[in-house]
Amino acid sequence: MWPAALLALLVLTAGTFAYVYRRQREMIDALRRAREKIQLEETRVFDFLHGLGAALTAVSKPTDLHVLIVEGALRILDAHGGALYLSDRAGDLLRPAFATRNCPPFFDVPEKLTREANFSWPGYLRLRTVSPEDGVLGAVWSEQEPLLLRGEDSRLVALRVGPLRTKSAMLCPLFYGQESLGVLAIARGPGSDDFAPSDFQIFKAISEQSAFALYTATIFSDAAEKKRLDQDLQVAHEIQRILLPANAPEISGFQISGINVPARQVSGDYYDYIKVDETHCGVAIADVSGKGVPASLIMAMCRSVLRSQASSQLSPSYVLREVNAQLFPDIKEDMFISMAYAIIERDSGTLTLSRAGHDAPLLYSARDQTVSKINPPGMALGIDSGGVFNRVTNDFSLTLETNDCLVLYTDGVTEALDSEGEEFGMANVIKAIQASASDGAAGIITRLTDDLRAFVGQHPQHDDITLIVIRKK
Repeated sequence: MWPAALLALLVLTAGTFAYVYRRQREMIDALRRAREKIQLEETRVFDFLHGLGAALTAVSKPTDLHVLIVEGALRILDAHGGALYLSDRAGDLLRPAFATRNCPPFFDVPEKLTREANFSWPGYLRLRTVSPEDGVLGAVWSEQEPLLLRGEDSRLVALRVGPLRTKSAMLCPLFYGQESLGVLAIARGPGSDDFAPSDFQIFKAISEQSAFALYTATIFSDAAEKKRLDQDLQVAHEIQRILLPANAPEISGFQISGINVPARQVSGDYYDYIKVDETHCGVAIADVSGKGVPASLIMAMCRSVLRSQASSQLSPSYVLREVNAQLFPDIKEDMFISMAYAIIERDSGTLTLSRAGHDAPLLYSARDQTVSKINPPGMALGIDSGGVFNRVTNDFSLTLETNDCLVLYTDGVTEALDSEGEEFGMANVIKAIQASASDGAAGIITRLTDDLRAFVGQHPQHDDITLIVIRKK
């Protein structure tokens, strides 16, 4: 028989061992569950990051990325509702990029609004913009500090008016470098635990990766848009090239050559050769104020109107008056067109010119090798409806002798700049004409463009350059 004391000790020892064993089993089970939870979180985070990468490499809409960010954060952190808000272009407001149907309002909502019969939370959340002073969302955005709301935090009261009846929430500003992109916000409803500090750390990491993805997506989008614009501009360049003359016309008794060098892909300069009738040819040069696409569109309009009015009309000033009358109603107040239009008569030296505010053509006299300006009065197209324009714009006739040249140009020639900011100037234009007049019309253009290129050097061309030379044989 065991003594009673010893038996009691053995029972106590066995009970202790059983208790320790049970506690160890509980600890092991708890550690296993914790490890499984961590592994699950790791898997969810990995899937989230993988999804972000796939969204950036795939051709998808921005909304796909927005949905992925919000739903990924909800899945990883066992949240019930959330939203992504992005800063507008001006940086003054947050606009909803995506919100779940049961997303709580992270901003102040007037109570009377929610009592309206046709009030819809999803519709309201999709349209509601947020200012920096508006609720916890505005505060997080303006202060650029993440926020964890849990327990008895009084700020949760405003979040409980929505469909979720928020119990706990996390908000984090999204920024990349110095650029503020928006705010990511998620919440848990009743029946769930509050977000823990460890959840908050994970949420901030998710927000950081989301900000990087959003910024990268913006860069990709801008690059794609620039590529599309470049393609559109290239098409516009090809169309404009087609609108300009491919070759100079053959006019008995004359030699003609012209060139256009745009400063950008499309040009606001214009030149053209127009068959007036069997014995006359029109030569036009024009410069639209401004540069780029707007100027090129006005140039195309000008070309169309000029050609419609030039047929069988031997008065260049009459043609310009009609062009002005048609273009004036459609040209913006801050735009105008300078133009010179000349009509050449075949087998004679007669040339009739009208100048609508354009740079004065230059006449090279072969007899004494001098260059002088032909400067008849006239005002630019599109400034006046016709009362003044028609009065000051008239025809001017001149007769070219053998080897005389008339040079028409735009201000991109005389105002071309070198690296020091100095202009090419009229003196250099005249010098180039005198040095190359004996080489014919094409020779003058070659010399002028070569001199311009040498003068400008590596300095970028800031204005379109157009030249036409008419030489009497």
